[in-house]
Amino acid sequence: LPPPPPRHGGARSGPPGNLRVTMNSVSVRRNSAAVPFVLTFLVIVASGGLLMMIEKGMLNTVEAPGPRAMGRRIPTVSQDIRNRTIKAMCSQRNMPRDIWSLQPAQRRTLLQHILVNDQYGFLYCYVPKVACSNWKRVMKVLSGVLENVKVNIKMNHKSDLVFLASLKPDEIKYRLQHYFKFMFVREPMARLLSAYRNKFGEIEAYQKKYGVEIIKRYRKGYIKDSKIAGDDVTFDEFVRYLLDEDIERMNEHWMPMYNLCQPCVVPYNFIGTYENLERDAEYALQQIKAPSTVQFPERQAWYKPITAETLHYYLCSLPQKLLKELLLKYILDFSLFTYPLPNITTEYCRH
Repeated sequence: LPPPPPRHGGARSGPPGNLRVTMNSVSVRRNSAAVPFVLTFLVIVASGGLLMMIEKGMLNTVEAPGPRAMGRRIPTVSQDIRNRTIKAMCSQRNMPRDIWSLQPAQRRTLLQHILVNDQYGFLYCYVPKVACSNWKRVMKVLSGVLENVKVNIKMNHKSDLVFLASLKPDEIKYRLQHYFKFMFVREPMARLLSAYRNKFGEIEAYQKKYGVEIIKRYRKGYIKDSKIAGDDVTFDEFVRYLLDEDIERMNEHWMPMYNLCQPCVVPYNFIGTYENLERDAEYALQQIKAPSTVQFPERQAWYKPITAETLHYYLCSLPQKLLKELLLKYILDFSLFTYPLPNITTEYCRH
């Protein structure tokens, strides 16, 4: 039997202001077979005048008057544009219509990234490097595992959390139909750079598992018998590794966001942004009817933000050809979530 409705009223049919959104996961590979598909998608976007707006960064300046939720203005930046873009993409023929039409590997990735809270009736698809640790902390407070979000413990990303992958098909279907569903996104290159600096600059396990192999594959003048720690992978080497990787096999920290959360088959009620994290997190907490005592955690004191200057430095350190291929690899994250493409012209990179 399907599980009973959540005690706190469950998810609404969608937040006010037509914020319901959907999307798809498509592997944009380096080979030429992906080019026609990408071009088709860009034509779809351009037909609505969106591509020009994305490239010029016009969308981030749009702040349309929006409805209010609980006396506060809800996040509306680019939501309507994003809805139309995602709808156009997902309505194309051959696009998956539900999770059961996904390839097994895609479905497994999706179900392993959606967290469930039955008490408050919501699903949260987590994207690594987009404040997911703090959202997991919130979920543990809501489930009674943690006393409050400020408890000073190292986050265990698996324990005391319920993943959609652990449920039976009928239970999955029920929750997808009735629960409030949300996810958070981030500027694609900032997210990528954050993963690079964190994993290869601070995490020994990643240095040994990925760093050593990357250096062996891509470092010029590498001496085969030399000892490698994997802690000095350059950004150029990391990007070359990404371009050769099959998206479906990528580590979750640099796998494209669309591939992790599949909004073409999961109709998210709300997609928040890292750039407006405080405001969007507050709205999400309101929608799931979290107690007023539960607040989204503040960023830790040791957190090192990715500034515009830092991102400019790293991107402009790459050869132009490599940089353009990198943007193509993540083009759907840029386009579907209405992030402006970074200025990568030679003239701009000189400054």
